[in-house]
Amino acid sequence: ILNKQFNKLTEESMKNQIEIGNPTRTRAILEKYGLSAKKSLGQNFLTDPNVLVNIVDAAEINDGDDVIEVGPGIGSLTEQIAKRAHQVLAFEIDQNLIPVLDETLAPYDNITIINEDVLKVNVNEVVVEHFDGQHPIKLVANLPYYITTPILKSFMASSLPIAKMVVMMQKEVADRLTAQPGDKEYGSLSVVVQYRMQTQVEFTVPARVFVPQPKVDSAIVSLTPRKDWPVYPADDRDFFKTVHGCFMHRRKNLWNNMQGLYGKAPETKEKIQSVLDELEIDPHIRPERLTVVDFINLHNQIQTVGLKRK
Repeated sequence: ILNKQFNKLTEESMKNQIEIGNPTRTRAILEKYGLSAKKSLGQNFLTDPNVLVNIVDAAEINDGDDVIEVGPGIGSLTEQIAKRAHQVLAFEIDQNLIPVLDETLAPYDNITIINEDVLKVNVNEVVVEHFDGQHPIKLVANLPYYITTPILKSFMASSLPIAKMVVMMQKEVADRLTAQPGDKEYGSLSVVVQYRMQTQVEFTVPARVFVPQPKVDSAIVSLTPRKDWPVYPADDRDFFKTVHGCFMHRRKNLWNNMQGLYGKAPETKEKIQSVLDELEIDPHIRPERLTVVDFINLHNQIQTVGLKRK
């Protein structure tokens, strides 16, 4: 009985110690293990506990949620997630950080660290192995700038029933994800992501709260699956190719981009014109003026007339 009481008190004292994301403790951890951020992995350590808590708040995490984290680093965000979530599954590619995480996250018995590249491992299999399938799954992560888009696309394309994503990324990318038709940031990434997700910038994060400081500010973006379009494309992947093709040259209008995508043969031009006439779209409009629904209709009409990409 005394041993159980001692273990419980020890565990509570560890949980009540200075949070990992506190600047003083972060520096102590980095010094103890002789760590420095690896530019090759896009590592920047967040040292503001308030920001960490706000991220978890934005994800609306509670004890009924299972959470996937990508890139836990030394465990600053992981700790805040674990305090509220049912289970946490964190993917860390850097082998040198595994013993650090084993120590910093020792007080929490609801965390599993996977030393794998999340873009190469079969995430579905890992999730099935470690989650019981009885709880909503959320993705919460401070994503390395250089692989933000591939990771988002990977999770959006997966069969995982993710209820919500809340991710930190470069503010410039966040602006592109959430841009609306007519905005200068609006492009193929905006259309592709917004087709799958409702996107919203929750708040910005200044560069000064990171060690080392990145050259730009970051933003927290929430993404929630959406299935409320009035019309859908027959094939998502082919739809995405159409969208990317229409934005091939941003300074060109839709007509010129479509010719670049499908060719300039007389019969091809006739089909392109018939598509635009049917949808009452001005050939001289720039692609960034079209809504997601406009692109869906455009793609479906292209399929109807049988236009083939070059």
